[in-house]
Amino acid sequence: MEDIKQRIKISKYWNSLFWIIGFLSTLVGLVLLLVLMIDLFMDGAPRLSYKFFSSFPSRFPEEAGILSAWVGSFLVLLVTAGAAIPLGVAAGIYLEEYARKNWVTDIIEINIANLAGVPSIVYGLLALGLFVYLLKFGETILTAGLTLALLILPMVIMATREGIRAIPGSIREASYALGATKWQTVQWHIIPYSMGGILTGVIIGLSRAIGETAPIITVGALTFIAFLPASPVTSEFPFISFKWLMDPFTVMPIQMFNWVSRPQKAFQMNAAAAGIVLMGMTLLMNGVAIYIRYKFRKKIRW
Repeated sequence: MEDIKQRIKISKYWNSLFWIIGFLSTLVGLVLLLVLMIDLFMDGAPRLSYKFFSSFPSRFPEEAGILSAWVGSFLVLLVTAGAAIPLGVAAGIYLEEYARKNWVTDIIEINIANLAGVPSIVYGLLALGLFVYLLKFGETILTAGLTLALLILPMVIMATREGIRAIPGSIREASYALGATKWQTVQWHIIPYSMGGILTGVIIGLSRAIGETAPIITVGALTFIAFLPASPVTSEFPFISFKWLMDPFTVMPIQMFNWVSRPQKAFQMNAAAAGIVLMGMTLLMNGVAIYIRYKFRKKIRW
């Protein structure tokens, strides 16, 4: 009896020690992040204005803005989401619900997990050879969007599979018992119930994509651009244009890199302001994802 009490006491001691170490580690990370954010806001906040958002880059730091950068980031991310989300979700559903469990699917799963950890520059080199030289897409928004789609595709697939795995088997059994087909079960039960996990993976992937620099530089992003891509909306039927897909571009991380590389203090302030905007865009994306996930979970009754 005494031996059992002693073991319980030792276990509680190690649990408490682990809790303290984990708490202190988290606190150190949060404090460092807070310090960096405060420093960023102190440097960049004075430059935030309507003119900063509506002006093109310039060799004069007081007149420089991020208009072409944030528009380019938005359009590239639009292509990325349009390519990666349908393909990634469909692949995850197929691997989890339809694919036979054999050595072929095991190899596919291993490769997907490995691709999630491949450095982003490798995707840039792949896209340079495939999209720029082989398919002749050129150094365009389409190439950049597809490159980032390849980058986040493994993350979307893995998040989709994890979301589906979290659904109890009784949901499927009840659906089949009522005469539903495989696709009806997936459409009306599997996908809605796993949407929270899928959205989490999608937003994490897009948040990574919006801050990537290496693959975008590799496929030809411009460091200085004083014009906007063609408008996706036109005044003539069918009122939608895809010419912007083949236009040159720049994105927020490239613009920040350009300013940081300059010695003038004013350009450093511009880079800090652009960092605040980029961080705000990321937080907004995550906030929207949390809201959508909350709405989906609220509608679902297990």
